[in-house]
Amino acid sequence: MGTQTESKLTLSNRFDNITESATLVMAVKARELQAKGVNVIKLNLGEPDFPTPQYIQDAAKDAIDEGKYFSYPPVPGYPELRQAIADKLERENNLSYKAENIVVSAGAKHSVANVMLSILNPGDEVIVFSPYWVSYTDQIYLAGGKPVILAGSLENDFKVTPEELRAAITPNTKAILYSSPCNPTGTVFTKEELRGIADEVVKHDDLYIISDEIYEYINFGGKHFSIAEFDDVKDRTVVVNGFSKGFAMTGWRIGYVAAPLHLAKACTKIQGQVTSGINTITQRACIAALKGDSTSVIEEMRSAYLRRRDLLKSMLDEIEGVKTNLPQGAFYIFPDFSAFFGKSFNGQIIKDSSDLCMFFLNEAHVSTVAGAAFGAPNCIRISYAASDDELVQAVKQIKEALNKLS
Repeated sequence: MGTQTESKLTLSNRFDNITESATLVMAVKARELQAKGVNVIKLNLGEPDFPTPQYIQDAAKDAIDEGKYFSYPPVPGYPELRQAIADKLERENNLSYKAENIVVSAGAKHSVANVMLSILNPGDEVIVFSPYWVSYTDQIYLAGGKPVILAGSLENDFKVTPEELRAAITPNTKAILYSSPCNPTGTVFTKEELRGIADEVVKHDDLYIISDEIYEYINFGGKHFSIAEFDDVKDRTVVVNGFSKGFAMTGWRIGYVAAPLHLAKACTKIQGQVTSGINTITQRACIAALKGDSTSVIEEMRSAYLRRRDLLKSMLDEIEGVKTNLPQGAFYIFPDFSAFFGKSFNGQIIKDSSDLCMFFLNEAHVSTVAGAAFGAPNCIRISYAASDDELVQAVKQIKEALNKLS
């Protein structure tokens, strides 16, 4: 047998500029522990623990049985689905779009990537409200841009203020990017707060707003409001949304953007060279999701998340040293655990939230995600898309693990 020699084959520089998704890395580690027979309570992934509503499942089965949807679909999505999305935005969000403004992609993550590749040139800056969803910054790097992190404090519900935004805008700023309801904090911007952000954006002729609204239906404070509802910024706003969270369709992999026509066309052009059109049966299921009566199933899930939020927050508030705010949406809580940094267990010092997450996994058998991946190294993201019993047991085991630290 020959001996291996060092390969001269290399990878692109962009590979070095991105990191692995922290949520997916923790999922792998949790599965590895489970494979050894350990019962891990998984509070790391942002995935509803409800099944996809039956009427949506039935629509997918019907589409297969019809036998008409096995050919390549249009790149930006079936016209009927794009129109159904436009109708939804008009009906629920007071946003007037045509089907041609809608591009359907393989999840909201894919949608954001398409936008970044469409608008960014090397050196362009994107102001990212922090804490932020883990893939935002890496997607900006992939597109050749530079993320500029603008951090909100826990004391202000992790919200960035208009004054902070004003100070961060430079001649290189191309866009601002945020989610509301927010992953990982559960923060929801009010109409008045979004008006303040819009007032700063309209001072500049060349800024996009990218508003990730994938958690729209999981909102505990009332009706969702989109910044695109303001007429003076609608033509520069990209609304990102999808079906994964509100309809419990994570594995179906489908999201969309509603965007100015020139940008929708650009996203379609890029998608045509990368993935082309999205799974046909999934598209038919999503048409049914939007046209069917989803009110009761969405409310059932929202109510469950609200109950779990209150349960989880009340238990975390009982742990001395843990600081939390009250999330107004999504299904995460993002507590500050920095009071435990510098403590140790069996000679191992807990330096940061990454160490603490691994400690929780190995000692408490609870999987969470370190806040550094979201731009907030003092915090840990805990998903409450889990049963009440799992949440109670998880906090019990976390408490017991924390008591081992000295």
